[in-house]
Amino acid sequence: QVHLVGSGGGSVQAGGSLRLSCTASLDTSSTYCMGWFRQAPGKEREGVATIRRGGGTTYADSVKGRFTISQDNARNTLYLQMNSLKPEDTAMYYCAADPNYLCVGGLRPVPTINWGQGTQVTVSS
Repeated sequence: QVHLVGSGGGSVQAGGSLRLSCTASLDTSSTYCMGWFRQAPGKEREGVATIRRGGGTTYADSVKGRFTISQDNARNTLYLQMNSLKPEDTAMYYCAADPNYLCVGGLRPVPTINWGQGTQVTVSS
C-alpha cells in the first residue's frame, strides 16, 4: 500500500497562486493513478483533478482553466498548480492514489482510494 505525504498549502488572497505537492512512498507510475480531492468544513469531500498513467487528466468544472495537475515520476511526486484562487477554493486538500477508479478519471471519493494526510488551503477575499 502506498503512503502519501502532501504539502504546500497556505493562506493567500483571492487571485493568488499556490502549488501543492504530494510525495509517494513508492513508484506509482505503473501501478496507481493519482488525484487531488478537497473537503471544506461542513461539506463532502470532492474530486478536484486526476491524472492517468498516460498523462491524461480530468478536472472538476469548478477548477478548469485555473488548476493544473502534473506528476514527476522520477521523484514519485504529484503536483497541483492552483492559479486565480477564489475564496470558495478554501478547503483541506488531499492527494489520492488508486489503481483503477482514478485511472478512468473518477472524481468521487470511493473506498479504494489511498489518501494523504491533507494540506490546508485558505483563500481570503
